[in-house]
Amino acid sequence: MKTHSLTRIAGALVVALGLSTSVISTDAVANTTTSAIKGQIEGPQGKAAVGTKITIVHVPSGTTKTATVNSSGLFTAKGLRVGGPYKIIVDSDKFEDAELNDIYLTLGETYPLNVGLESQGDVERIEVTGRKISRFGGGSSPAAHFSAEDLANLPAINRDLKDVVRTDPRIYIDESRSDAIQCGGGNPRFNSLTLDGARMNDNFGLNENGYPTVRVPFSYDSIDQVSVELAPFDVNYGSFTSCNINAVTKSGTNEVHGGFFYDYTNDSMKGDSIEGEDVPLGSFSEKRYGFNVGFPLLKDTLFGFVSYEKLDGAKIFEYGPYGNQVSDADLNRVLTASQSVYGYDAGGMPGNMAVDDEKILVKLDWNINEFHRASFVYNYNDGFDLSQSDDDGDELSLDSHFYERGAELTSMMASLHSDWTDNFSTSVSIGQMELDNRQQSLDAASGFGEVSIRHNGATIYLGPDDSRQSNDLYWDNMTFKVSGNYYLDDHTITAGYEYESLTAFNLFMQHTDGEFRFNSIEDFENGLANRIYYNNSAGTNVPEDASQEFTYEMHTFFIQDEYTFTDIDATLMFGLRYDMYTSSDQPRYNANFEDRYGFPNNETFDGVSLLQPRVGFNWTVDDNVEVRAGFGLYSGGNPNVWLSNSYSNDGLVQIGIREYHVDLVEQDGNVDLFANQWTNGGTPMFEVPQAMYDHIAAIPENGGDGSVNAVDPNFDVPSEWKYSIGGTYTTDDGYSFTADLLYNQKVNTAKIKDASAEYSGEKAPDGRSMITNGSGDLVLTNSSIDASSLIMSFGAHKSFDFGLDATFGYSYTQSEDNNPMTSSVAGSNYAYYATSDPLNPPSATSDYEIPHRFTMVLSYAAQFIDGYDTRFNLFGQSSAGRPLSYTFSRTDSEFGDSNWSGSRQLLYVPAVDDANVVYDDGFDKAAFDAFVASEGLSRGKIQGRNEHNADWWTTFDLKVTQQIPGFMEDHKGSVFLTVKNLGNLLNDDWGVMKKGAFVGHRMVEASINDSGQYVFERFNDGSQALSIENDPSLWEVRVGIDYKF
Repeated sequence: MKTHSLTRIAGALVVALGLSTSVISTDAVANTTTSAIKGQIEGPQGKAAVGTKITIVHVPSGTTKTATVNSSGLFTAKGLRVGGPYKIIVDSDKFEDAELNDIYLTLGETYPLNVGLESQGDVERIEVTGRKISRFGGGSSPAAHFSAEDLANLPAINRDLKDVVRTDPRIYIDESRSDAIQCGGGNPRFNSLTLDGARMNDNFGLNENGYPTVRVPFSYDSIDQVSVELAPFDVNYGSFTSCNINAVTKSGTNEVHGGFFYDYTNDSMKGDSIEGEDVPLGSFSEKRYGFNVGFPLLKDTLFGFVSYEKLDGAKIFEYGPYGNQVSDADLNRVLTASQSVYGYDAGGMPGNMAVDDEKILVKLDWNINEFHRASFVYNYNDGFDLSQSDDDGDELSLDSHFYERGAELTSMMASLHSDWTDNFSTSVSIGQMELDNRQQSLDAASGFGEVSIRHNGATIYLGPDDSRQSNDLYWDNMTFKVSGNYYLDDHTITAGYEYESLTAFNLFMQHTDGEFRFNSIEDFENGLANRIYYNNSAGTNVPEDASQEFTYEMHTFFIQDEYTFTDIDATLMFGLRYDMYTSSDQPRYNANFEDRYGFPNNETFDGVSLLQPRVGFNWTVDDNVEVRAGFGLYSGGNPNVWLSNSYSNDGLVQIGIREYHVDLVEQDGNVDLFANQWTNGGTPMFEVPQAMYDHIAAIPENGGDGSVNAVDPNFDVPSEWKYSIGGTYTTDDGYSFTADLLYNQKVNTAKIKDASAEYSGEKAPDGRSMITNGSGDLVLTNSSIDASSLIMSFGAHKSFDFGLDATFGYSYTQSEDNNPMTSSVAGSNYAYYATSDPLNPPSATSDYEIPHRFTMVLSYAAQFIDGYDTRFNLFGQSSAGRPLSYTFSRTDSEFGDSNWSGSRQLLYVPAVDDANVVYDDGFDKAAFDAFVASEGLSRGKIQGRNEHNADWWTTFDLKVTQQIPGFMEDHKGSVFLTVKNLGNLLNDDWGVMKKGAFVGHRMVEASINDSGQYVFERFNDGSQALSIENDPSLWEVRVGIDYKF
């Protein structure tokens, strides 16, 4: 027998440091957790070597799988472990045998193997090829793939998958929004994350980062490979419209292997100035440590793997308006009044506070026999972060307004892969995940309400956050999937069924301790509140009475045919996926709502369904050129909290009232807090107004007629058509170039509408339609105006013989939406986006668009000390700034637009000598004109939503690693240093992230006079300033040690 070795570079499939694409795979496990090998075996004269036995051995574990060449000369082996090395034995009764070694497999990809056998004895003419694929090569759709080596070497200062996937230029990590993963300009809440086939999604949609927990829910060192798919045309993929992030964990082998790590940073190892201004961080230290070990329990049969990681960290805080709109004197007035007038300690502005996180993963792999393989994964994560709640660039929160945001997650996943015959295999998986979410104000015990104070275009917050005053969430998720592959000549037919069930308990009621808004510091000092909000349960004033629990299920059926052309190196895949929602639970029925609008409030997603066709094509023209294309329909990733709003806000139990609903003593249009009675004989804001409490107490239990959240009875599942075409060209000397085009057409986009709001028939001075009859009854419905996105991406890669590996990428993104749907709360989703037409918002630039992004990854390894590697890894990125808008300030009511924001109506910029606008004496027109000129705003028109962008953001992260001797043979340690934002370390003007204000910069306070003209009353000069995001802007250094055995 003659042995042929393929080099690791030539044999491995796409192990990318940056932008890359995947090879077609139809593995039956949910969101592919394994790899596959497909080959064509020919005898003399190119005829099929029918009956040839293929034995595939995973060398580290001894796991063996066999396949037989069919009448078309093809064989397929699925359900293989990722990584390697593998040994493949080609055993023929008629022709000379062959053996191939050192083959490595990549997650979700199919290794293409072609072997040409000759007559026995003619061994020198055996021809074996494992098609060489570039880092960017393969597949029918745009994707990115990352190996364990990538995870270990890249400067992942956060020890998070995001540190790695960001090297793809289409994937932007928004460090100003909890490190949200934005794929191709898509909403991060529409992503899907799986670990070993178990969905790790934020099933309730509360977190901007897309994780169910505050940080990545599994240990970084437990991960073997990661892939990010933007449009996988395989019907196995679902429950997302932005991107699918798929991770698989390491496994034990026949040898004990593992490692441990420790890293450290403190306040002296982090920058403390930006653009010449000091950034107070306070004193802190942060350490992380953990271990992982894989081991055999029974040689060649049963293996274990355990991973543990712990964070003892610090949360750094930011105070945007401080020193700008809010001075020390302003702040001292607020603190003094809070203590002397109300007897409340409002807190201060700490630089940081302690946080922690802990993760445990246990995995078992069992080779039952040659034909059946099972695995079990247990994962646990408990951690918390701290939030300032309101921390936009024009918001300053004192620490009495902070809250803890934490979660405890437990998940389990079991799977079984079986080869029943050479032509038929099945996979079965079952999983369960439970999450106990906690969101609690740090000062909840005080019972004080939320206070907001407007000042100089900014808002100062103190007291427990209104959304955390009554907030409790628990959910559990169960999944089951069964699928089978049948190999019929040139066809691989896949079919299966998937079931998912979500049960959620949710208590969410804002304002149960009250929210109090003041128009100025002076009003706060004088006890004059402009607005008071109070919510509670009808008849009882017990928030828990409004809690609800509901369950819904999703059933998925899919079928697919993958056809392999035998005359050309190409594959065509086409299939159907059908999703259907069912639920027997409904919100409480509110007859008053149906009387008002003609449809019930207790509609759910029950019976909603969607058929999703998929087609994918891949053609390797020759050794240098590959072409890929496909199209398909996708759905999922829509937060379940949008449905939950209907259960929590049925109008019967949860009642929300304002100061104008009751008779309160007022002074100059404001509520005089000290002239009114408070519950329990208490004092202002430690209690709520007695009249508001009594108003809700007088409503019969379950007999309220408050604001309702409902689902449109004609609601359709939001979905996206994805169309993709791309190609890869690899030169003979190893340069690889890739280009991909992805177009997404959004269908039935979700939005929130006011059930009774309508056009009044009148026009504002600039021509926008006026609104009337807003009720506060909000309905989840579909937009009648579809939006789209276009992503063009390019990449280049080269590995040089002298130790340098270089990857460069660029993406252009044009993304639109009608409503960014940034919140878990219906009222927030309705209110907090800039618009001039809230009833039918047109398509506009998405909040998530990053129009241009460049990435670079450089890796250099050398042995300056004989036998011990020194490695330098540099990641650089330059991204266009996030979109931003300019709006009127506190002027929405002038248009009849009733919403929580009050400042979302887009700004009209007058023409020179505009007859539709007059100016108050106090309006600084010269400053306004200077602002218009400096920002390049178009005159005589309403400004568009997200028509402008913040400044570009450019950063470089560096990791330097030096191997050191281990304590035993085959052990090696390493010391490392990671520098985040290297440019800011060199110059504090570099690497600075700036962003616009949430919703929009509130520039002009205006009214409309009896002559139908705008009266520009106040220009908020300074509100146009971009806010600096401190943590992403500051350099940071971590040092650590990593030991492998």
